[in-house]
Amino acid sequence: MASGPGLPDSLVLEIFLHLPHKAVLSAGFTCRQWFAVSRDEFLWKELFYNYYCIPRSVPRHPAAGSWYREFRRLYDCIPCVEVQILKEHHDQVLHLAFSHRGHRFSSCSKDCTVKLWDTERSDGTISLVHSSSMRQFNWGYTQFSQFNADDTLLLVSGVYLGPHHSSSGEIAVISLENYTLLSRVRNKPYDVFGCWLNETHLISGNLHWIGNMTSCSVLWLNKAFQVQFFKDIESENVNVVKRLFKIQNINASTIRTVMVAHCRRHDSPDLLLDYEAQSQAQAQAQRTQQHQPLFFDLGNTDSEEEEDEDEEDEENVERGEKKVSAHLPSFNPSGIQHVIHGRQSIAVRDRELETKVARLMGSRRTKAPDPNLVSPSAPEEGEDKTYLLFTTGSLTYSPHQIGIKRIMPDQMTTCGPVLGEERSTDEFFDSLDHVIDIHGHIIGMGLSPDHRYLYVNSRAWPTGCVISDPMSPPPIAEEIDLHVIDLKSLREERRSLRAHRAFTPNDECFFIFLDVSRDFVASGAEDKHGYIWDRHYNICLARLKHDDVVNSVAFSPADQELLLSASDDSTIKVWRSPRMVRLAEAPQRPPRARKLLSSLLGHRSANLNGKP
Repeated sequence: MASGPGLPDSLVLEIFLHLPHKAVLSAGFTCRQWFAVSRDEFLWKELFYNYYCIPRSVPRHPAAGSWYREFRRLYDCIPCVEVQILKEHHDQVLHLAFSHRGHRFSSCSKDCTVKLWDTERSDGTISLVHSSSMRQFNWGYTQFSQFNADDTLLLVSGVYLGPHHSSSGEIAVISLENYTLLSRVRNKPYDVFGCWLNETHLISGNLHWIGNMTSCSVLWLNKAFQVQFFKDIESENVNVVKRLFKIQNINASTIRTVMVAHCRRHDSPDLLLDYEAQSQAQAQAQRTQQHQPLFFDLGNTDSEEEEDEDEEDEENVERGEKKVSAHLPSFNPSGIQHVIHGRQSIAVRDRELETKVARLMGSRRTKAPDPNLVSPSAPEEGEDKTYLLFTTGSLTYSPHQIGIKRIMPDQMTTCGPVLGEERSTDEFFDSLDHVIDIHGHIIGMGLSPDHRYLYVNSRAWPTGCVISDPMSPPPIAEEIDLHVIDLKSLREERRSLRAHRAFTPNDECFFIFLDVSRDFVASGAEDKHGYIWDRHYNICLARLKHDDVVNSVAFSPADQELLLSASDDSTIKVWRSPRMVRLAEAPQRPPRARKLLSSLLGHRSANLNGKP
């Protein structure tokens, strides 16, 4: 292109600073000078912070090569483009799980089936491989699944419908070679879900009530290939189950949502963040109230005017109710109501007494914790630790704490006594090695790929609330907080992510599954959307539209630019990044002219040397 007297680079840069990023990229193709300016690092640093509304005190990701590439990563590599809808389920889809290789994934549904899907078709689409119905085993529905470490077995957890309308859980193990059922294990309560400890052993739970408010949770290690149930165990030498832990529960709480974290030394964690800078940035954002999360909204959401009208309608309804109630005569409690209130107060006193007795018994009959079990390893030790993580509680029946128990190497096999380590009568219960209180109702947990960080979905309790009755937990917020816990330091290291919402009351609250990739974290929500955040910058990047509650999301471990979402609308949606969609739609490029020229020159030189 012919070049005449042009603008100086400084002036071109000043103009580009006032343009949106798309206009900058387009202008860069005008000439070589403008192209060079359009890749300027200072320019893209300014575009990055302004476009994503990130406080300037938050540093660039340590692994980023340049500001331009970091902008392109967040803009072009988010799996936010809907490419396929899977409609083979006939009821609410509750959970999704990828294999460790990423070549398959499983889905569980209220239609009581677990389905397996193939992600490696040549045309890039996803297809159904196998479907198993668990209705024949008297299951109500399937709710959770997980591949073992070598992707040869699938753990499927569901709700078992017992006699007298009682429901507990059951875990099934299915071979992925021929889809045969290898074993079934009872699991109580059903929202323990269960999980793999290693390739051949899985963890389940059982619950024994000691009183109206006090219970005992037993966590079992099971062989995946067993054919017997607990009641069929006869051999003392070849065990198919082994008791791991026996933990006392108070105030009607139980252990739920077990998962295993293999915590290594983490010399190279997948998330590096200046936490101090992040906290300072949050304080700055609260002061200015100018930094709002950016969304790529992929669905048709209601307008702000419609939302304002809905709020006004609700206020008018409330005012109308108040006017009606104002005309009603005042009502004094009758004698029978005094009796009811008196019986309720007696019940509360009985619960308090039972809790005090349970605490006293537990303090005397619980094995003393070993503080060294969860202490950070010295750098020279190089010791890997295996933690059992679960939700629990101490103030009310709703799960509000993360319990942590370390699993020692000798506990990872069913060899040895069937009931585990022999205990004296003074050591009836196992103690928790560490407890983290979330101060809200926990509705979801997920581990980062390197098992360094635990992400927790919770709905907060009111600030300063006092729980007087364990059977009446505090009201919970509609906003879902996404906490991040560092399993190396065993403390919460990040400010909570907040963009998604849930609306069910505290006595009907259900699980919202989340998933974590190397760079992103995603979660479902009850507001008919899935959400994606960047783990480093703590910003929400995309909303994924469904027609009903989004229950589960899952990143492909082989490619974080592939994401799945499952919903109560009975569908599974497949999302890919704009970059991947563009590459899939682009025609194949012909061989470059330079390569053709070099091959021709090589052929000519071979002929000159007398070679055929």
